Amino acid sequence: MAYFIIKILLSGIIIAAVSEVAKRSPAFGALIVSLPLVSLLGILWLWRDTRDIERIAGHAEATFWYVLPSLPMFLVMPAMLRAGVGFWQTLGAGCALTIVLYFVTAWALAKFGINL
Repeated sequence: MAYFIIKILLSGIIIAAVSEVAKRSPAFGALIVSLPLVSLLGILWLWRDTRDIERIAGHAEATFWYVLPSLPMFLVMPAMLRAGVGFWQTLGAGCALTIVLYFVTAWALAKFGINL
């Protein structure tokens, strides 16, 4: 149980730190967020918990494929916000777009024998 709490606290501290940095410098906050910290932490926790090389390789590969359909959200959201669309509507639209693109990506990759 202590290990689980450590994972929660460390992950939460990273998110809180990024939000504080972003208040002062949105670009620097974005730089920190763009680092694959969450992915690396996930890989580290997975390694510690399983020592399963194939599981970690599969996780890293799937992460690559899931990052790609999430990228358009980061262009759509600023465009919508600057066009005067409300924050919550913009966030919802960005998330909906990403979900749709996740499904499209999984479907398209399956056509090439890559199953996520």
